[in-house]
Amino acid sequence: MQLEFEYGHGLMKARLPDTTDIFIPGETVPDPPHIPEDQVKEATWDSIRNPIGMEPLSKLAHKGSKCVIIFPDRVKGGEQESAHRKVSIPIVLEELYAAGVEKRDILLLCSNGLHRKNTEKELLGILGQPLFDEFWHSGQIVNHDSEDWDHLVDLGLTPRGDPVIMNKYVYDADVAVLIGHVQGNPYGGYSGGYKHCATGITHWRSIASHHVPGVMHRPEFVPVSGGSLMRTKFDEIGMYMEERMGKKFFCCDAVLDSDSRQIAVFSGYAAAIEPLSWQVADRRTYVPWAQKKYDVLVFGMPQSFHYGDGMGTNPIMLMQALSAQVIRHKRVMSDRCVIICSSTCNGFMNEALWPYLPALYEQYQRDGMQTLPDLCRLGEYYATDGEYIRRYRYANAFHPFHGFSMVSCGHLAERHTAAIYLVGAEQPGLARGMGLKTRATFEEALEDAKQKYVGETPNILALPKTFTRAAVHLCLKDREYPGTVSSTLAELSHQAEVP
Repeated sequence: MQLEFEYGHGLMKARLPDTTDIFIPGETVPDPPHIPEDQVKEATWDSIRNPIGMEPLSKLAHKGSKCVIIFPDRVKGGEQESAHRKVSIPIVLEELYAAGVEKRDILLLCSNGLHRKNTEKELLGILGQPLFDEFWHSGQIVNHDSEDWDHLVDLGLTPRGDPVIMNKYVYDADVAVLIGHVQGNPYGGYSGGYKHCATGITHWRSIASHHVPGVMHRPEFVPVSGGSLMRTKFDEIGMYMEERMGKKFFCCDAVLDSDSRQIAVFSGYAAAIEPLSWQVADRRTYVPWAQKKYDVLVFGMPQSFHYGDGMGTNPIMLMQALSAQVIRHKRVMSDRCVIICSSTCNGFMNEALWPYLPALYEQYQRDGMQTLPDLCRLGEYYATDGEYIRRYRYANAFHPFHGFSMVSCGHLAERHTAAIYLVGAEQPGLARGMGLKTRATFEEALEDAKQKYVGETPNILALPKTFTRAAVHLCLKDREYPGTVSSTLAELSHQAEVP
């Protein structure tokens, strides 16, 4: 069969055996039904007015209340007119206004965390013209700044010993509303819930308590589940924030499908709505489809996706992208599994977004660096570099510690595969510098893999659109793998039985 996979700004053809299986999120196995567009507003109204586990906004807020509405950056959630942010925030505002809250006492805060700050144009796209016009010109739409100590508060350590440094606007508010998305995520199973506040409105030292090898290289982190230590830390940090603030976050989380449309909306106390939203999201995200384990995964990497332009060409960022697929799909990968992935790998590192990654890549080529985790000893050195911090604060670059969370994740691809082939690299030496094998075509890579790793008749899984549609967590057929602690333990007991 002939397929096409993402490659730079276009596509690359691949001739694969006719026995190749193909999976495309939301197409091969349809998503659960989404809420019709003309009913989304009503469903969101109903959720917000009937929160689970806490009082509604009409009772939490009153005249004189200071309110912060926290919304995710452009990395997830969609920008269509019916997108969750564009629907839910106006409803929250109506509830606050009806309770007597004045517009001047409301702040819209983008929870970009260590991601780059969103530009004015991007914030307009996220929020839509009416919301943007209502709050932008009065300075009431801001990005979180994890280095602005005038607007951070150090809450000390959780009982586990994790530092919690959070946004002071949120800490000082009388009402803090988290607008979140429950969508499959390799870091802890799902976005939304306490993951939102634990990563989106904190300092790099807080994020360094979970986005590090000591957490990400534990056995329960791969394959993805809601029972990992990382997820536990998210919840602990979020609850610790609530304890120290003396208030609960009011959450409004939408379970999203492959096109970022709302399947369901849950509002209220994060600890109460997480398990309910996960139960719905499991039906879309943990897909028990595969009838066998695969020896070869084949997919393509565009130049621009997820974190921005250059994600699929920067050698460190593309390692994270490869690892994300391993984390999601490990349940259907054989022990000898090989990845074959197209990428132009053309030397474009996009220093405007990641000014520190060229230096980090060069560092990896020397100083006794044997595996990616060896780089992590330099995390604090880079994370406290004044110029990189200035780029983050004032030039829309990612925070330097973000690169080390990419490094920690990137190691998982080499750890859980027999080999990784990068196809079509224009500067193949950059790929080889990350330990990847390089070939000009998919066909050449597959022939080499047959000879060295998987034999003449491997089970092959093709994953077109894997970086351009919201991903799923593939599972073996006739098994259910919801993202809960109990099911994770049950799954571990089955692993020895699966061929």
